[in-house]
Amino acid sequence: MKTRTGMLLLCFVTLHINGCATVDTISRATSGSPKFFSGTRLDVNALAGNKVAMKKFKVQPPKYPLLDLPASFVLDLFIAPVTAGVALYEVVFE
Repeated sequence: MKTRTGMLLLCFVTLHINGCATVDTISRATSGSPKFFSGTRLDVNALAGNKVAMKKFKVQPPKYPLLDLPASFVLDLFIAPVTAGVALYEVVFE
């Protein structure tokens, strides 16, 4: 029980201090921007220092991408069916 509460607290603190990369990338998504697991991909590119890939997202990465990575992965996992459908629609019809 304590572990579960601690994990929830860590997620809320991360979102409050850091901002969530998934929320930022999905809320500001444009045609052609990455959508499927976008927050996780932004965090990974920020950790790797890949500035060329980060420009595709049109969003600034979080200040602490390593801290944001687990929360972004979980949120990306939950919204994967929606983002996969949107990404597939863009590939086929645009």
